[in-house]
Amino acid sequence: MAASQIPVIDLGPWRSGGPAARARTAARVDEALRAAGFLLVAGHGVDPALPARIREAAGRFFRLPASAKAPYAVPVGSRGWLGPGAEANSYAEGAASPPDLKESWSFAAEDPTGIPSVDAEWFAPNAWPSEVPELRPLVTEYLGLMRSLSDELLELLAVALGLAEDHFTRHTAHPTWGFNLNWYPGTEIVGPPLPGQFRIGAHTDFGTVTVLDRQPGAGGLQIHTEADGWQDAPYDPAALTVNIGDLMARWTGDRWRAGRHRVLPPPAHTPAEELISLVYFYECDPHTRVESLPAPVGRIVHEPVDSHTYLRGKLDAITVATTQD
Repeated sequence: MAASQIPVIDLGPWRSGGPAARARTAARVDEALRAAGFLLVAGHGVDPALPARIREAAGRFFRLPASAKAPYAVPVGSRGWLGPGAEANSYAEGAASPPDLKESWSFAAEDPTGIPSVDAEWFAPNAWPSEVPELRPLVTEYLGLMRSLSDELLELLAVALGLAEDHFTRHTAHPTWGFNLNWYPGTEIVGPPLPGQFRIGAHTDFGTVTVLDRQPGAGGLQIHTEADGWQDAPYDPAALTVNIGDLMARWTGDRWRAGRHRVLPPPAHTPAEELISLVYFYECDPHTRVESLPAPVGRIVHEPVDSHTYLRGKLDAITVATTQD
């Protein structure tokens, strides 16, 4: 399946259709995730005005001088501002590269579980930039929508595998998640790209499902498939882009591939191009035991992993200061 053939899955028939319509939707999801690990999802119910307002507010923060943003600087995996040079996502694949050409504001799960060791690592309070107070209510509303949508997608994925609808959501009673506002400025901010430097280097995501609200651009998202190599990701303004991450791929015994992707550097012919992406990374309850589904559903039996030991290792890998020590 070429990237241009990644299907648009309308959630309408899944939500309100009969058994046949639900079965057809699930079968299309299974086919797409086996080929590329990506879907476009329409009928999701998110008012496009909400991400537009988030972009407007986030853009005002990102365009502040570095001295105003510096007090919010945090390491990868924490809550706050990830400045230039903080990440190099290609390291998650073991490939060295220059740092990614982006800045991010990172949010994550913050409702405590009552287990001190878990809460200290995974459920710390979020930070909010005082310069753009309107960001907090907008993001809070969006996060609620993403949590509900992600659980709905996990139910759809379970049915696509012929499993009970709650096969995955029974592990999302108190899940971790991450949410990044990614700013991809033009070359007047980041300078000309170095050889092998991208806005985000080639990688797969680490969790269960990722839900992306993106803007089209010449220096935008590309998807890798074994059949066709790197291709520009399809775009539908009415759809969200969804891909599965490493934990879900392991869970399915590699029946589904984690969606490998990258974001191109600012293009030479439009060097001032600026994009902002809203990226919601869904995971599962801390310390879930992720075991591969056996044949005939799964293809490869991976060693079981503790979900959050695995996630921490991946976050550490993409942190530039750690990988270059």
